[in-house]
Amino acid sequence: MQSDRPDFKMSSAEFVALIAMLFATIAFSTDAMLPALPQITADLAPTSPERVPLILTSFVFGLGLGTFFTGPLSDAFGRKNVVYGGAALYIAATVVAWASQSLEVMLAARVVQGLGAAGPRIVSLAIIRDLFSGRQMAKIMSFAMMVFVLVPAFAPAMGAVIIRFTDWRGIFVSFVVFSVISVVWMGFRLPETLPIADRRPLRPQLVWLAVKEIFANPMVRLSITVQTLAMSILFATLMLVQPIFDQVYDRAASFPFWFGVIALISGGSSLMNALLVVRFGMQRIVTITLGAQIILSGTMVGLGLGDLPEPYGFGFFLVWQVALFFQAGLVLGNLNALAMEPLGHIAGMAASVIGAVSTVMAALIASPIGLLFNGTITPLITSVVVLAALGFLLMLWLGRVVRRQATPIGPTP
Repeated sequence: MQSDRPDFKMSSAEFVALIAMLFATIAFSTDAMLPALPQITADLAPTSPERVPLILTSFVFGLGLGTFFTGPLSDAFGRKNVVYGGAALYIAATVVAWASQSLEVMLAARVVQGLGAAGPRIVSLAIIRDLFSGRQMAKIMSFAMMVFVLVPAFAPAMGAVIIRFTDWRGIFVSFVVFSVISVVWMGFRLPETLPIADRRPLRPQLVWLAVKEIFANPMVRLSITVQTLAMSILFATLMLVQPIFDQVYDRAASFPFWFGVIALISGGSSLMNALLVVRFGMQRIVTITLGAQIILSGTMVGLGLGDLPEPYGFGFFLVWQVALFFQAGLVLGNLNALAMEPLGHIAGMAASVIGAVSTVMAALIASPIGLLFNGTITPLITSVVVLAALGFLLMLWLGRVVRRQATPIGPTP
């Protein structure tokens, strides 16, 4: 792994591990909460259990707000300072959530916790762009995206283990420990990646100009749009996979086991991407992967493979799910890298805008898909076909844009 900065001395393995830990803060803060919801309902909202899932959405709401600000702040004050500030806010809010005696206090604390958690997510992407470019950047991002895919699968099991030995408040203690370890590690081992001379003052006019620059670039616009579609596929699947295991295949009890196996297998996609992206390029890998998803999902829907008698239908669904998570590992990091590539001089702002737009829009697209569930796998897989087809067409358009930009204008000397 060769950095663009000659003064960068961390080993490849250590840097990837640190970035992965920073990036995992969000997934751990949401998915580890799932096993705790019944206990929280009994303690804080026994008469209004329908409000308890707001514990998850309130965190995402705070995260969305924070995502818009952490990038510009890191461009103005440095990457590490913003991570420190975000971690302090995150830990303070976590302590309030741990001590909360009402659901209202818990929800308010979770919003603030989300604000603080935006720092590690966005700044870690900006740090990668500070140190690497092109296909090397995509290689590093693929490892970070592997965490994005794997942690949601294992975090509920980790939360269940913690609750078994403590109670739901123990989850929040683990959040504090996780944050402290990652920030102390970064503080001692990672140098500041944005020199003072390269920082941009935090002025509204400069922020607006940066946003205009981001969306004026057709390659960036298309990359963000395809990333939104790819994340929509992932979010919709995460929303519906447990009901499908339960209501379609009657395997609710074994769901954590199967989901863990699927995550382990599909996690290899990011390792594969790290090996392939330097040779074949980001754009080609994304296009081929989306094309393969169209064929696989279209076959599942057209032949009704998931509706076959047991155990065949369940087996085909497992294969499809592995392929879908494999797709996430092959496309999300590459699309992030494609969008960030022309924006190195405003990496913090770019990471904020790209992360905020793609995440919020993907959630808006995935939510109605979740409401389509009718006791079969057809709505989910049909939606995947449509989203993958749109992404594939946009990648073909992106290829034309790249080729047009690379074509010399005027006489060749």
